[in-house]
Amino acid sequence: MNNLRAIEAVARTGTLRGAAAELGITPGAVSQQVARAEETLGHKLFDRRPEGLRPLPGTEEFFRLLTSGFRQLTAAAELGRRDRGGQLSLSCAPIFAARWLIWRLPGFYRDFPDIKVRLDSQAALADPNDGEIDFAIRIGRGPYPGLRAQALFPLRIVPVCSPDMARTITSQQDFASVPIIRDTNAMFSWDDWLAPEGAGGLPLRDGPEFSEASLCLDAAMSGAGVFLSFETLCRDALDQGRVCAPIPRFHRTDLRYWLLSHGELSLSPEQRLFRKWLIDSTGAEGLGHRGIVSGGA
Repeated sequence: MNNLRAIEAVARTGTLRGAAAELGITPGAVSQQVARAEETLGHKLFDRRPEGLRPLPGTEEFFRLLTSGFRQLTAAAELGRRDRGGQLSLSCAPIFAARWLIWRLPGFYRDFPDIKVRLDSQAALADPNDGEIDFAIRIGRGPYPGLRAQALFPLRIVPVCSPDMARTITSQQDFASVPIIRDTNAMFSWDDWLAPEGAGGLPLRDGPEFSEASLCLDAAMSGAGVFLSFETLCRDALDQGRVCAPIPRFHRTDLRYWLLSHGELSLSPEQRLFRKWLIDSTGAEGLGHRGIVSGGA
């Protein structure tokens, strides 16, 4: 089993050093395990190159099944270790966690006081197939091969700014005369909102730039400019009047929110309850579906 785990790690990482770091042993020990596995199987598995080890042609399905098998073993071991009764682990991006989910979770706890949610909001994306988490919430276009994927709602966008700045914007053309706050990691562009408004290609001014959308929203609140925000980020700020949407219309992008879980394990009762609560909660707020912004200018 150790030899099989070693060759799977080498095939996936491409180097003895990468496999050794993952397995917590030395590269020399990995090399010996690879040699023993090849001897047991009766043929070579890798092409030795200066840049690393590459699986030989014809071994693709073998290594795919190995990777799938170890993922299932890891998930089974995690199920055995974890007292799943009353506990859920959820991975999602920090912005979604801080700006939307954390404010709704008390409603889940009121409905299901015996279920504890452990929230992992690291920027690094966790894999539900690894067995460490029950669900991952992701923004993307899909599909997600090897995972069970539940489409939640489309990602929608709308320009927002401070109430004072909103009074100076009465048409789409006015966005060309105000500073534009930009998220350098945005997955959509201004034309995704301007084109449905009949103003695609409108030249826009420069403005502050940040690498995190949450900072961009804060800058818009401060009056630094207009920010093209996505719905779950700005929904509460709009409803509370901390920002305004001068042209109060959401437009959909080709991105969606997805709820991802292990591709082969059936959902536990706790998972089913959380999935239903999340779908019901986002649906009740009309996320992805209402065209007019509540809290517009």
